[in-house]
Amino acid sequence: MRGPVLACGQIATALPLDGLRVEALPARPGRKDVDPLLGPELVVAGTDADLAAVVLRLLRTERLAVTSVGFVPTDADSPFARRWGLPADPRQALKLALTGTARPVPLIRDDAGGVLLGRGSLAPVSGVVYCDDQLVLRGRTRSIEVEPDRGEGAGLVVSLARGRLLNRRKSFAGRAVQFGCVPVTPVLDGVPYPRAMERWTWYRHTEDLLLTRPG
Repeated sequence: MRGPVLACGQIATALPLDGLRVEALPARPGRKDVDPLLGPELVVAGTDADLAAVVLRLLRTERLAVTSVGFVPTDADSPFARRWGLPADPRQALKLALTGTARPVPLIRDDAGGVLLGRGSLAPVSGVVYCDDQLVLRGRTRSIEVEPDRGEGAGLVVSLARGRLLNRRKSFAGRAVQFGCVPVTPVLDGVPYPRAMERWTWYRHTEDLLLTRPG
């Protein structure tokens, strides 16, 4: 990969960035920060939310299909990195991002115009939830999480917490999940949405993200 490294927020100082084209950007960069730097290859160093902000610009500029993206997580507990088998060590992740092969992974969108890369959640949930035509919930649960489907499924996986034990979960796979519930604040890649919502939808986009990742 020969594209720029977009260093978002406070990146790890131990990264061996000498000799690379590094662009320092704010956390969760916007259109004016990202769009002038877009090209056929790029690396994002930052959090899942930083990556989501960059990928949103790829979506808005219709460059998903022609841009390969490497990711260097600066958060040791990155759901996106864990989901796609990316190294937790920033040095190893950078090496993979620079030399690996881009492969498609599902991109999840929401009906408010955003994207979801690693994990989305609502908690607590009181209402009705469907994953495609499957009834996920009618009633109340302490939390529901949504992640991309890393298998050959339809695009996303919905996990419903049942009871007090963390390992008591029930999962559903589908193309979309729809919530109709008592107002609750969705959390996207660790960032709360600005307001509580009575209705919310996550769904698989028609184009995938080209992610540089292990084979």
